[in-house]
Amino acid sequence: MSSPLAPSVVTHRDKKGGKFMDIIADAYDKAMLLEGEAQRVNETAGLADLVGKFISDNRCANRFAGEEKDSSCTYPPGYTGPKPIEEQITGLAKILGLDPTSALAFAKNLPALPEGAEGWFAIPSTVALAAKLFPNLTDPAEQNFAGVSLILSMVAASRDFSDYLLGPIETTQLRVATRTAGALVQITEAQDMSDILIIAAQFGLLHRGESVRRAREVMDANQFGLGALAVGSMLLTHPERLQHYDYLWIDCAGDEFSPGPDGEFGSVPCFNFSHGRVEFDTCSISDSSAYCGSASAFLPQ
Repeated sequence: MSSPLAPSVVTHRDKKGGKFMDIIADAYDKAMLLEGEAQRVNETAGLADLVGKFISDNRCANRFAGEEKDSSCTYPPGYTGPKPIEEQITGLAKILGLDPTSALAFAKNLPALPEGAEGWFAIPSTVALAAKLFPNLTDPAEQNFAGVSLILSMVAASRDFSDYLLGPIETTQLRVATRTAGALVQITEAQDMSDILIIAAQFGLLHRGESVRRAREVMDANQFGLGALAVGSMLLTHPERLQHYDYLWIDCAGDEFSPGPDGEFGSVPCFNFSHGRVEFDTCSISDSSAYCGSASAFLPQ
C-alpha cells in the first residue's frame, strides 16, 4: 500500500506566505518611520519571538475546544432543505420589492456546491436594500441596522414574533464581522451587483453544540458566518425551519453585538423559538448549547 502524500509546507515565497509578509510590510510602511526610528525598531530584540508566538497561537483550530456540547438536536421535520432557488428569488423579490432578474439569470448556471453547504439560498444585497429603500443612509453600519430592522418587521408580519434586541439598542452596537463583510463583497461583485444574492449555505446543523467563537475557529478559509439580515431572510423564505422549541435554534455568527456602549463586541444575535413564537435575542460568543448552531455560508472553491 502506498503511503499518503505529506501535506505541502507553505513558505514566505508561496501565495499564502506572501500574504502574511504583505501584512507585515503594510504595517511597517504605515508607521512612516524616520531613519533613526527605523534603525531602533530593526535592532530591538523580540520581534522574531512575537511573530513566532502569533503563528503558534493561530496555526491550529484548537482554540475554544472546550466550548462544545454533544448535540443530537436536529431541524424540524417540516424543514427538508432549501426550496428551489428560483422560488426563493421570486418570493424574496416580491416581499422586499427588489429586482430578481440578475439573480434568476445567475441561478441558471450555478457552480458546484461547496462541501458543507446544504444547498443554495437567496438573500438580499445590503447594497441594493440601501440604494432602493434607505438612500439617505451611507454608513455601512446604519445600512445593515436598517436592513435587519426591515427583515425583522417582515418576519413579524408573517408570524408570532418578539424582538428583544433591536428596539432598545443603538446602531453602533450591531455590526457585521469583518470576515463576513469581505466575503459578501466578493459574492456581490461576482454576481454583478444583483439585488438578490445566491449563497451556498447551511442553516446551523454543521456547527450545532459549538459556541460562536468555536464555530468561527473551525470554519475553513472559504466559510463565513451569516448575520441577522441573511438568516432572517432565509427564515422568511423557509418559515418551517424554526417552528418548535425542541429543534435547533440559530446563532448569527456573521454579526457582532456589543451589549453596552463600551465597544466590547462579545455577543451575537440569535433566533430562538419559545412561547409559541420566533424570538430575536443575543447570546455570548463563548456560550455553547446543544440546542444552538451557527448558520454559515461558503465561497466557491
